[in-house]
Amino acid sequence: MKNAKAKSSKWINESGFLEYNFEWQPGFGAFSYSRSQVNQVYQYILNQEKHHENQTFFDEYIELLDKFEVDYDERYLFCKLI
Repeated sequence: MKNAKAKSSKWINESGFLEYNFEWQPGFGAFSYSRSQVNQVYQYILNQEKHHENQTFFDEYIELLDKFEVDYDERYLFCKLI
């Protein structure tokens, strides 16, 4: 993850997508699904923009943490950049 985060932030900053310097917050999270759910995950990705019209990423992330019984302190989930 360290390598992926370093290379992706370098690419984002060199590409000039943002008006500010992009940095990943410390840490990372990952969720896995079984092979039998590949099509459902694929469909979710295809419809992600429409899906997030009704539910924010933050709310969905909290829902996943709760669903997978991950302990967390909401104060440390995301850093505000702007």
